[in-house]
Amino acid sequence: MSLLPVAEALDRILAAIAGPVEAEEVPITRAAGRTLAADLRATRTQPPFPASAMDGYAVRAADVATVPARLRLIGTSAAGHGFAGPLGPGEAVRIFTGAPVPEGADAILIQENAEAVGETVTAREPVAAGRFLRRAGLDFRGDETLLRAGETLDARRLALAASAGHAVLPVRRKPCVAVLATGDELVRPGEPAAWDQIVASNGLALAALSLEAGAETIDLGIVSDDLAALRDAVGRARAAEADLLVTLGGASVGDHDLVQAALGAEGMELGFWRVALRPGKPLMHGRLGRMAVIGLPGNPVSSIVCGLLFVVPAIRALLGDPRAGEDRSEPALLGRDMPANDARQDYLRARLDTAPDRLPVAHPETRQDSSMLSVLGTSEALLIRPPHAGPAKAGDPCRIIRLDRRIL
Repeated sequence: MSLLPVAEALDRILAAIAGPVEAEEVPITRAAGRTLAADLRATRTQPPFPASAMDGYAVRAADVATVPARLRLIGTSAAGHGFAGPLGPGEAVRIFTGAPVPEGADAILIQENAEAVGETVTAREPVAAGRFLRRAGLDFRGDETLLRAGETLDARRLALAASAGHAVLPVRRKPCVAVLATGDELVRPGEPAAWDQIVASNGLALAALSLEAGAETIDLGIVSDDLAALRDAVGRARAAEADLLVTLGGASVGDHDLVQAALGAEGMELGFWRVALRPGKPLMHGRLGRMAVIGLPGNPVSSIVCGLLFVVPAIRALLGDPRAGEDRSEPALLGRDMPANDARQDYLRARLDTAPDRLPVAHPETRQDSSMLSVLGTSEALLIRPPHAGPAKAGDPCRIIRLDRRIL
Protein backbone atom coordinates (compact mmCIF):
# COMPACT_ATOMS: atom_id res chain seq x y z
CA MET A 1 0.00 0.00 0.00
CA SER A 2 1.53 3.33 -1.08
CA LEU A 3 1.89 6.27 1.27
CA LEU A 4 -1.14 8.58 1.31
CA PRO A 5 -0.63 12.37 1.06
CA VAL A 6 -1.47 14.24 4.26
CA ALA A 7 -4.28 16.28 2.71
CA GLU A 8 -5.93 13.19 1.23
CA ALA A 9 -5.65 11.34 4.53
CA LEU A 10 -7.44 14.17 6.33
CA ASP A 11 -10.11 14.36 3.63
CA ARG A 12 -10.78 10.64 3.99
CA ILE A 13 -11.02 10.85 7.77
CA LEU A 14 -13.49 13.72 7.62
CA ALA A 15 -15.51 12.15 4.80
CA ALA A 16 -15.94 9.00 6.91
CA ILE A 17 -17.51 10.96 9.79
CA ALA A 18 -21.15 9.88 9.64
CA GLY A 19 -22.39 13.31 10.69
CA PRO A 20 -22.49 15.60 13.70
CA VAL A 21 -23.38 14.07 17.04
CA GLU A 22 -26.81 14.78 18.52
CA ALA A 23 -27.88 18.18 19.85
CA GLU A 24 -28.93 18.96 23.40
CA GLU A 25 -29.91 22.06 25.34
CA VAL A 26 -27.88 23.34 28.28
CA PRO A 27 -28.16 26.39 30.54
CA ILE A 28 -25.97 29.22 29.33
CA THR A 29 -24.13 29.03 32.66
CA ARG A 30 -22.84 25.56 31.65
CA ALA A 31 -22.26 26.24 27.96
CA ALA A 32 -18.66 27.49 28.06
CA GLY A 33 -16.53 25.60 25.54
CA ARG A 34 -19.51 23.87 23.94
CA THR A 35 -20.30 23.96 20.21
CA LEU A 36 -23.52 25.51 18.90
CA ALA A 37 -25.86 23.05 17.20
CA ALA A 38 -27.98 25.71 15.48
CA ASP A 39 -27.78 29.33 14.39
CA LEU A 40 -28.59 31.71 17.24
CA ARG A 41 -30.91 34.68 16.68
CA ALA A 42 -31.43 37.67 18.92
CA THR A 43 -34.63 37.60 20.97
CA ARG A 44 -34.41 41.33 21.64
CA THR A 45 -32.92 44.56 20.33
CA GLN A 46 -29.71 45.89 21.91
CA PRO A 47 -29.75 48.53 23.17
CA PRO A 48 -33.54 48.43 23.39
CA PHE A 49 -33.71 52.23 23.64
CA PRO A 50 -31.53 55.21 22.63
CA ALA A 51 -28.82 55.30 25.31
CA SER A 52 -26.20 57.76 26.46
CA ALA A 53 -22.57 56.93 25.76
CA MET A 54 -21.28 59.42 28.34
CA ASP A 55 -22.10 61.06 31.64
CA GLY A 56 -23.59 64.50 31.12
CA TYR A 57 -26.89 66.04 30.08
CA ALA A 58 -29.48 65.02 27.52
CA VAL A 59 -30.28 68.07 25.42
CA ARG A 60 -31.65 69.24 22.10
CA ALA A 61 -28.72 70.13 19.85
CA ALA A 62 -30.56 73.22 18.59
CA ASP A 63 -30.70 74.60 22.13
CA VAL A 64 -26.90 74.58 22.53
CA ALA A 65 -25.87 75.61 19.00
CA THR A 66 -24.86 79.00 20.40
CA VAL A 67 -22.99 79.07 23.70
CA PRO A 68 -23.07 79.82 26.50
CA ALA A 69 -26.62 78.45 26.62
CA ARG A 70 -28.70 78.23 29.80
CA LEU A 71 -31.07 75.23 30.14
CA ARG A 72 -33.59 74.22 32.80
CA LEU A 73 -32.74 70.94 34.55
CA ILE A 74 -35.96 68.89 34.81
CA GLY A 75 -34.80 65.46 36.04
CA THR A 76 -32.32 62.60 36.00
CA SER A 77 -31.93 59.47 33.83
CA ALA A 78 -29.76 56.70 35.27
CA ALA A 79 -29.18 53.09 34.17
CA GLY A 80 -32.24 51.15 35.29
CA HIS A 81 -33.99 54.36 36.34
CA GLY A 82 -34.84 56.26 33.17
CA PHE A 83 -36.53 59.64 32.99
CA ALA A 84 -40.04 58.89 31.77
CA GLY A 85 -41.18 62.26 30.52
CA PRO A 86 -40.39 64.17 27.29
CA LEU A 87 -37.77 66.86 27.01
CA GLY A 88 -38.92 70.20 25.62
CA PRO A 89 -37.15 73.31 24.22
CA GLY A 90 -34.69 74.87 26.64
CA GLU A 91 -34.67 71.84 28.94
CA ALA A 92 -32.01 69.32 30.00
CA VAL A 93 -31.95 66.01 31.86
CA ARG A 94 -29.00 64.85 33.92
CA ILE A 95 -27.94 61.53 32.36
CA PHE A 96 -25.42 58.77 33.02
CA THR A 97 -23.67 56.28 30.75
CA GLY A 98 -26.02 53.57 29.53
CA ALA A 99 -29.18 55.35 30.67
CA PRO A 100 -32.18 55.90 28.34
CA VAL A 101 -32.19 59.20 26.44
CA PRO A 102 -35.46 61.02 27.07
CA GLU A 103 -37.91 61.56 24.23
CA GLY A 104 -37.14 64.86 22.50
CA ALA A 105 -33.39 64.85 23.27
CA ASP A 106 -31.02 64.27 20.32
CA ALA A 107 -27.55 64.82 21.83
CA ILE A 108 -25.51 64.43 25.02
CA LEU A 109 -23.74 67.44 26.46
CA ILE A 110 -20.84 65.88 28.33
CA GLN A 111 -20.42 67.02 31.92
CA GLU A 112 -16.93 68.44 31.24
CA ASN A 113 -18.55 71.01 28.93
CA ALA A 114 -21.36 71.99 31.29
CA GLU A 115 -21.83 73.79 34.58
CA ALA A 116 -24.82 73.05 36.78
CA VAL A 117 -26.05 75.35 39.55
CA GLY A 118 -29.28 74.37 41.22
CA GLU A 119 -31.89 73.74 38.50
CA THR A 120 -29.90 75.52 35.76
CA VAL A 121 -27.34 73.96 33.40
CA THR A 122 -25.04 76.16 31.32
CA ALA A 123 -23.58 74.65 28.14
CA ARG A 124 -20.00 75.87 27.52
CA GLU A 125 -19.53 74.02 24.21
CA PRO A 126 -22.00 73.27 21.38
CA VAL A 127 -22.85 69.67 20.63
CA ALA A 128 -24.02 68.22 17.31
CA ALA A 129 -27.19 66.15 16.95
CA GLY A 130 -26.48 62.46 17.59
CA ARG A 131 -23.27 63.16 19.50
CA PHE A 132 -22.55 60.69 22.37
CA LEU A 133 -25.87 58.97 21.72
CA ARG A 134 -26.26 55.26 20.99
CA ARG A 135 -29.29 54.63 18.82
CA ALA A 136 -31.62 51.74 19.61
CA GLY A 137 -30.38 48.58 17.88
CA LEU A 138 -26.83 49.91 17.49
CA ASP A 139 -25.45 46.51 18.58
CA PHE A 140 -28.10 44.23 17.06
CA ARG A 141 -31.83 43.97 16.39
CA GLY A 142 -34.37 41.34 17.35
CA ASP A 143 -34.32 38.21 15.14
CA GLU A 144 -30.88 39.09 13.74
CA THR A 145 -28.60 36.02 13.38
CA LEU A 146 -25.68 36.58 15.73
CA LEU A 147 -23.92 33.21 15.96
CA ARG A 148 -23.68 30.28 13.56
CA ALA A 149 -23.94 26.55 14.13
CA GLY A 150 -20.51 25.02 14.63
CA GLU A 151 -19.06 27.98 16.53
CA THR A 152 -17.44 27.34 19.89
CA LEU A 153 -18.96 29.22 22.80
CA ASP A 154 -16.02 31.11 24.26
CA ALA A 155 -16.32 34.10 26.60
CA ARG A 156 -17.07 36.56 23.79
CA ARG A 157 -19.80 34.46 22.21
CA LEU A 158 -21.38 33.58 25.55
CA ALA A 159 -21.62 37.28 26.40
CA LEU A 160 -23.28 37.94 23.05
CA ALA A 161 -25.74 35.07 23.51
CA ALA A 162 -26.67 36.35 26.97
CA SER A 163 -27.09 39.89 25.74
CA ALA A 164 -29.37 38.56 23.01
CA GLY A 165 -31.69 37.13 25.67
CA HIS A 166 -30.80 33.43 25.69
CA ALA A 167 -30.78 31.52 28.99
CA VAL A 168 -30.60 28.08 27.33
CA LEU A 169 -28.47 27.21 24.30
CA PRO A 170 -28.62 24.41 21.70
CA VAL A 171 -25.26 22.64 21.62
CA ARG A 172 -23.81 19.38 20.33
CA ARG A 173 -23.27 16.75 22.95
CA LYS A 174 -19.62 16.14 23.62
CA PRO A 175 -18.27 13.37 21.35
CA CYS A 176 -16.92 10.41 23.25
CA VAL A 177 -13.27 9.64 22.46
CA ALA A 178 -11.83 6.39 23.81
CA VAL A 179 -8.04 6.44 24.18
CA LEU A 180 -6.14 3.15 24.16
CA ALA A 181 -2.40 2.99 24.83
CA THR A 182 -0.62 -0.24 23.93
CA GLY A 183 2.76 -1.74 24.71
CA ASP A 184 4.43 -4.04 27.25
CA GLU A 185 7.04 -1.35 27.81
CA LEU A 186 4.62 1.24 29.23
CA VAL A 187 3.77 2.11 32.84
CA ARG A 188 1.54 4.89 34.15
CA PRO A 189 3.06 8.07 35.61
CA GLY A 190 4.00 7.46 39.23
CA GLU A 191 4.19 3.68 38.91
CA PRO A 192 7.52 1.90 39.34
CA ALA A 193 9.19 1.15 36.01
CA ALA A 194 11.49 -1.77 35.29
CA TRP A 195 14.81 -1.13 33.61
CA ASP A 196 13.30 -1.87 30.20
CA GLN A 197 10.11 0.19 30.60
CA ILE A 198 9.13 3.81 30.02
CA VAL A 199 6.42 6.10 31.38
CA ALA A 200 3.35 6.43 29.14
CA SER A 201 2.68 10.03 28.06
CA ASN A 202 0.78 9.75 24.77
CA GLY A 203 -2.57 8.92 26.33
CA LEU A 204 -2.46 11.99 28.55
CA ALA A 205 -1.53 14.20 25.60
CA LEU A 206 -4.29 12.84 23.35
CA ALA A 207 -6.87 13.13 26.11
CA ALA A 208 -5.85 16.76 26.63
CA LEU A 209 -6.09 17.49 22.90
CA SER A 210 -9.51 15.84 22.77
CA LEU A 211 -10.82 17.79 25.74
CA GLU A 212 -9.59 21.06 24.27
CA ALA A 213 -11.27 20.21 20.96
CA GLY A 214 -14.61 19.75 22.74
CA ALA A 215 -14.84 16.01 23.45
CA GLU A 216 -15.07 13.88 26.55
CA THR A 217 -12.67 10.97 26.94
CA ILE A 218 -12.60 7.41 28.18
CA ASP A 219 -9.25 6.06 29.34
CA LEU A 220 -9.02 2.41 28.26
CA GLY A 221 -5.71 2.15 30.05
CA ILE A 222 -2.47 0.55 28.89
CA VAL A 223 -3.00 -2.80 27.18
CA SER A 224 -0.22 -5.32 26.70
CA ASP A 225 0.89 -6.65 23.32
CA ASP A 226 -1.65 -9.44 23.44
CA LEU A 227 -4.32 -10.00 20.80
CA ALA A 228 -7.03 -11.09 23.24
CA ALA A 229 -6.36 -8.17 25.59
CA LEU A 230 -6.48 -5.74 22.68
CA ARG A 231 -9.76 -7.16 21.41
CA ASP A 232 -11.20 -6.86 24.91
CA ALA A 233 -10.21 -3.16 25.04
CA VAL A 234 -11.79 -2.50 21.65
CA GLY A 235 -14.93 -4.21 22.92
CA ARG A 236 -14.98 -1.88 25.93
CA ALA A 237 -14.80 1.13 23.60
CA ARG A 238 -17.76 -0.17 21.61
CA ALA A 239 -19.74 -0.96 24.75
CA ALA A 240 -19.19 2.63 25.90
CA GLU A 241 -20.60 3.79 22.52
CA ALA A 242 -17.48 5.81 21.77
CA ASP A 243 -17.72 7.99 18.69
CA LEU A 244 -13.97 7.76 18.09
CA LEU A 245 -11.36 5.24 19.19
CA VAL A 246 -7.80 6.54 19.25
CA THR A 247 -5.13 3.85 19.61
CA LEU A 248 -1.53 4.67 20.50
CA GLY A 249 1.23 2.43 19.21
CA GLY A 250 1.14 -1.07 17.80
CA ALA A 251 -0.08 -0.04 14.34
CA SER A 252 3.13 -0.75 12.45
CA VAL A 253 4.33 -4.08 11.03
CA GLY A 254 6.53 -5.48 13.79
CA ASP A 255 5.97 -8.82 15.51
CA HIS A 256 4.49 -7.02 18.53
CA ASP A 257 2.35 -4.57 16.54
CA LEU A 258 -1.05 -6.21 16.96
CA VAL A 259 -3.51 -3.29 17.00
CA GLN A 260 -4.53 -3.54 13.35
CA ALA A 261 -4.96 -7.31 13.68
CA ALA A 262 -7.14 -6.89 16.79
CA LEU A 263 -9.30 -4.29 15.11
CA GLY A 264 -9.61 -6.42 12.01
CA ALA A 265 -10.70 -9.39 14.10
CA GLU A 266 -13.42 -7.19 15.59
CA GLY A 267 -14.66 -6.29 12.11
CA MET A 268 -12.98 -2.96 11.37
CA GLU A 269 -13.22 -1.69 7.79
CA LEU A 270 -9.72 -0.37 7.07
CA GLY A 271 -9.76 3.00 5.34
CA PHE A 272 -6.03 3.50 4.95
CA TRP A 273 -2.74 2.78 6.65
CA ARG A 274 0.51 4.74 6.29
CA VAL A 275 0.68 8.43 5.40
CA ALA A 276 3.45 10.36 3.67
CA LEU A 277 4.41 12.50 6.65
CA ARG A 278 7.20 12.76 9.16
CA PRO A 279 6.78 12.17 12.06
CA GLY A 280 3.87 9.73 11.92
CA LYS A 281 4.03 7.49 8.85
CA PRO A 282 2.31 4.43 10.43
CA LEU A 283 -1.06 6.19 10.79
CA MET A 284 -4.18 4.05 10.47
CA HIS A 285 -7.82 4.93 9.87
CA GLY A 286 -10.95 2.83 9.71
CA ARG A 287 -14.49 2.31 10.96
CA LEU A 288 -15.87 -0.24 13.37
CA GLY A 289 -19.63 0.06 12.99
CA ARG A 290 -20.57 3.63 13.98
CA MET A 291 -17.23 4.15 15.71
CA ALA A 292 -14.42 5.86 13.82
CA VAL A 293 -10.91 4.58 14.49
CA ILE A 294 -7.63 6.48 14.23
CA GLY A 295 -4.47 4.54 15.03
CA LEU A 296 -1.54 6.77 15.95
CA PRO A 297 2.15 5.90 16.10
CA GLY A 298 3.72 5.05 19.42
CA ASN A 299 6.51 7.61 19.35
CA PRO A 300 5.39 10.50 21.59
CA VAL A 301 6.05 13.36 19.19
CA SER A 302 4.51 11.43 16.29
CA SER A 303 1.33 10.77 18.23
CA ILE A 304 0.93 14.41 19.31
CA VAL A 305 1.64 15.81 15.85
CA CYS A 306 -0.80 13.34 14.29
CA GLY A 307 -3.31 14.17 17.00
CA LEU A 308 -3.15 17.82 16.01
CA LEU A 309 -3.36 17.05 12.30
CA PHE A 310 -6.07 14.36 12.30
CA VAL A 311 -7.74 13.68 15.68
CA VAL A 312 -8.64 17.28 16.45
CA PRO A 313 -10.27 17.87 13.02
CA ALA A 314 -12.19 14.59 13.39
CA ILE A 315 -13.60 15.75 16.74
CA ARG A 316 -14.53 19.13 15.30
CA ALA A 317 -16.32 17.36 12.42
CA LEU A 318 -18.25 15.28 14.95
CA LEU A 319 -19.30 18.59 16.51
CA GLY A 320 -20.55 19.94 13.20
CA ASP A 321 -17.84 22.58 12.86
CA PRO A 322 -17.81 23.67 9.18
CA ARG A 323 -14.18 24.75 9.61
CA ALA A 324 -13.03 21.34 10.87
CA GLY A 325 -10.75 20.64 7.92
CA GLU A 326 -9.49 24.14 7.24
CA ASP A 327 -5.79 24.83 6.83
CA ARG A 328 -4.47 26.07 10.18
CA SER A 329 -1.05 27.00 8.85
CA GLU A 330 0.22 30.54 8.35
CA PRO A 331 3.07 32.14 6.38
CA ALA A 332 6.53 32.54 7.88
CA LEU A 333 10.17 32.84 6.84
CA LEU A 334 12.89 30.22 7.17
CA GLY A 335 15.46 30.91 9.86
CA ARG A 336 18.19 28.81 8.25
CA ASP A 337 19.06 26.96 5.05
CA MET A 338 17.20 23.68 4.49
CA PRO A 339 18.16 20.69 2.33
CA ALA A 340 15.84 19.16 -0.24
CA ASN A 341 13.03 17.05 1.21
CA ASP A 342 12.07 13.49 0.28
CA ALA A 343 8.61 12.09 -0.52
CA ARG A 344 7.16 12.72 2.96
CA GLN A 345 5.69 15.99 4.29
CA ASP A 346 7.82 17.11 7.21
CA TYR A 347 6.53 18.80 10.38
CA LEU A 348 9.72 20.11 11.96
CA ARG A 349 9.71 21.39 15.52
CA ALA A 350 10.78 25.03 15.46
CA ARG A 351 11.30 28.14 17.55
CA LEU A 352 9.86 31.45 16.36
CA ASP A 353 11.44 34.87 16.14
CA THR A 354 8.57 37.35 15.99
CA ALA A 355 8.24 41.10 15.52
CA PRO A 356 5.10 43.17 14.82
CA ASP A 357 6.34 44.54 11.49
CA ARG A 358 7.25 41.28 9.70
CA LEU A 359 6.42 37.62 9.30
CA PRO A 360 7.64 35.27 12.03
CA VAL A 361 10.96 33.59 11.38
CA ALA A 362 10.95 29.83 12.01
CA HIS A 363 14.18 28.27 13.29
CA PRO A 364 13.93 24.47 13.09
CA GLU A 365 15.49 22.64 16.00
CA THR A 366 18.64 20.70 15.15
CA ARG A 367 17.28 17.57 16.88
CA GLN A 368 14.11 16.23 15.28
CA ASP A 369 13.87 12.68 16.64
CA SER A 370 10.21 11.70 17.09
CA SER A 371 10.85 10.40 20.62
CA MET A 372 12.05 13.74 22.01
CA LEU A 373 9.33 15.45 24.01
CA SER A 374 11.87 17.90 25.44
CA VAL A 375 12.27 19.41 21.97
CA LEU A 376 8.52 19.50 21.30
CA GLY A 377 7.89 21.01 24.73
CA THR A 378 10.10 24.03 24.03
CA SER A 379 9.07 24.47 20.39
CA GLU A 380 6.59 27.12 19.34
CA ALA A 381 5.58 25.87 15.91
CA LEU A 382 5.66 23.05 13.40
CA LEU A 383 7.54 24.06 10.27
CA ILE A 384 5.97 22.40 7.22
CA ARG A 385 8.21 21.10 4.46
CA PRO A 386 6.15 19.76 1.52
CA PRO A 387 7.07 16.49 -0.21
CA HIS A 388 9.93 16.81 -2.72
CA ALA A 389 10.58 20.43 -1.70
CA GLY A 390 13.86 21.64 -3.13
CA PRO A 391 16.70 23.20 -1.14
CA ALA A 392 15.69 26.45 0.57
CA LYS A 393 17.61 29.41 1.92
CA ALA A 394 17.23 31.35 5.14
CA GLY A 395 14.65 34.05 4.50
CA ASP A 396 12.66 32.00 2.00
CA PRO A 397 8.89 31.78 2.58
CA CYS A 398 7.48 28.75 4.41
CA ARG A 399 4.36 27.67 6.30
CA ILE A 400 4.02 26.98 10.03
CA ILE A 401 1.42 25.74 12.50
CA ARG A 402 1.71 27.53 15.83
CA LEU A 403 1.72 25.21 18.81
CA ASP A 404 0.70 27.93 21.26
CA ARG A 405 -2.39 28.86 19.24
CA ARG A 406 -5.67 27.55 20.63
CA ILE A 407 -7.14 24.71 18.64
CA LEU A 408 -10.46 26.41 18.22
